[in-house]
Amino acid sequence: MKNRTYLEQSDAVRARFDTIKQRNVILEARHLGKTFASAQGEVEALRDINFKIHRREIICVVGPSGCGKSTLARTLAGLEKQSSGEMLIDGKPVNGPGQDRGMVFQGYSLFPWLTVKKNVMFGPEMNGAGRDDAERDAMLWIDLVGLSRFANAYPHQLSGGMRQRVAIARALVNQPRILLMDEPFGALDAQTRIKMQTHLLDIWRNVDITIVFITHDLDEAIFLADRILVLKAHPGEVQEMIEVPVPRPRSTAQFGGAEFRATKQRLEELIHPPVQPEENEDESAIKPHLIRFTHVTDNVE
Repeated sequence: MKNRTYLEQSDAVRARFDTIKQRNVILEARHLGKTFASAQGEVEALRDINFKIHRREIICVVGPSGCGKSTLARTLAGLEKQSSGEMLIDGKPVNGPGQDRGMVFQGYSLFPWLTVKKNVMFGPEMNGAGRDDAERDAMLWIDLVGLSRFANAYPHQLSGGMRQRVAIARALVNQPRILLMDEPFGALDAQTRIKMQTHLLDIWRNVDITIVFITHDLDEAIFLADRILVLKAHPGEVQEMIEVPVPRPRSTAQFGGAEFRATKQRLEELIHPPVQPEENEDESAIKPHLIRFTHVTDNVE
């Protein structure tokens, strides 16, 4: 029996992608590049990035360390200015941040001196909403993320997962069309992380939002994404855009499924290719230099 490949799609998955491709393109990158100045000269972080994202898609971005994932997220959010190319929303070029995009970072970035409700009210009030309107909108989103009972609590009184839910509510209360998330669950323990992934999918089903999600966790990317944008490092360039063949709705039971395993195998091949020894180098001669820091008679095996 031949192994399943990540390119094989069930009829239901294929039909879903046909539907997605009929939706409007909400976000597009055209030849996007980013270069930073450094003491050693210019460093090219991103090179010729091209993609299109359709409304209400979840796109995950993965790649090796140093591939520019976070730089890409910040550029799409308008927090970094691209050095070349352009970013379009609804086909119109944009530069700089805007209310059409919300951002959630790995760090919770909550104001510690404000309650949950006041943290979520902050954005609407800064945008000119009256106190009553801001409070009403804040409580609606706090309820959506399941934290109504904690509306008057302070960030230090919440768990990590709860603080990240507040950060999501604070981003969504401004009603962005695109939610950019830069490794938002990276600091959470494994159990809380899975709960937050499931909770994010629940929110996404009920909100007209398109999500660009940066992660280094391949299981997380496959579990969440419609498509996965794979970058290669130094500089960050697009290697492949993978259509995830795992059917929706998603559950943790699918982690061992054939579609899931085939997709993860492909991601591993792209991100962690086997290291080839240099020409004329004897691979068997490459050994680590081990130093013993314990008494020689204190054996563990």
